[in-house]
Amino acid sequence: MIEGDLSSLGAGLAIGLGAVGPALGIGILAAKAMESLGRNPDAAGPIQQNMILAIAFTEAIAIYALVVAVIIKFV
Repeated sequence: MIEGDLSSLGAGLAIGLGAVGPALGIGILAAKAMESLGRNPDAAGPIQQNMILAIAFTEAIAIYALVVAVIIKFV
C-alpha cells in the first residue's frame, strides 16, 4: 500500500519538475524571438524557423519526463 503511494509521489515529482525546465525555456525563447523581431522585422522567416525548431527540441525534454513518470507509476 505504501509502495503505491510513493510511486505516485515519484511520478508526480518527475513530471512536475520535468515540465518546469521546458516551460521556462520556451518562455525565454519566445521572449527573445519577439525582441529580435522588434529589432529586425525583415528577419522574421529565419527567426521563426529557428524558434520552432528550438521549441520542438525543448518540448521533447518534457515528453521524456512524461515517459519517466509513466514508467515510475506503472512499472
